[in-house]
Amino acid sequence: MSAIFITATGTDIGKTFVAAGLLRHWRTAGRSVEALKPVATGYDPTNAEASDPGVLLAASGRSVTPTEIERIAPWRFAAPLSPDMAARREKRTIDFDALVEFTRSAIASAKGTLLIEGIGGVMVPLDAEHTVLSWMAVQRASVILVAGSYLGSLSHTLTALDALRRRHLVIKALVVNETPGSTVPIADTVASLKYWAGSTRIVALPRSPNAADPKLTKLAALF
Repeated sequence: MSAIFITATGTDIGKTFVAAGLLRHWRTAGRSVEALKPVATGYDPTNAEASDPGVLLAASGRSVTPTEIERIAPWRFAAPLSPDMAARREKRTIDFDALVEFTRSAIASAKGTLLIEGIGGVMVPLDAEHTVLSWMAVQRASVILVAGSYLGSLSHTLTALDALRRRHLVIKALVVNETPGSTVPIADTVASLKYWAGSTRIVALPRSPNAADPKLTKLAALF
């Protein structure tokens, strides 16, 4: 069994897109794979299919039902905010120890590869004391970092890489997901990041109907 934590430099960068693509790729190849999205904000139960947990369930070949949503995403909040803010809106909190135990138990019981999709970026707060980085540091799973190609992405990506490395986390891949409408060519973003990525593999995902699949094949081969 292997566990892979998918994080990003920020929100709406492409974590779910990458996770769903890997799920479909590995299922087609006959590989046993499961996915979790333990914490979700902006969740609308009347449109569960469009939510991040719903997309992951569909890519896993599972029905998008309330039971299945609860199974993979037990911490769900309505407001499209950071987890700590969204929880406060509902007068709730995220029990960090319970979150760690939930993912730890899932890792122990998984029969194949387990993808754990984080929320927001590396340093998004979960509560007053813990961030997504705190959560990753406890789990010690291999990490996929998803970045964009927008103007400003270089600083955000290098900051995220530095934070992950300071916690001695294994970054298996840096995925550069092309930002729609960006004024910065994705090839230029990748070229600049190569100077700083060291031994970390960079996988570019251009916004093209046919370009993502072969690139995801390359990403999947790293695990």
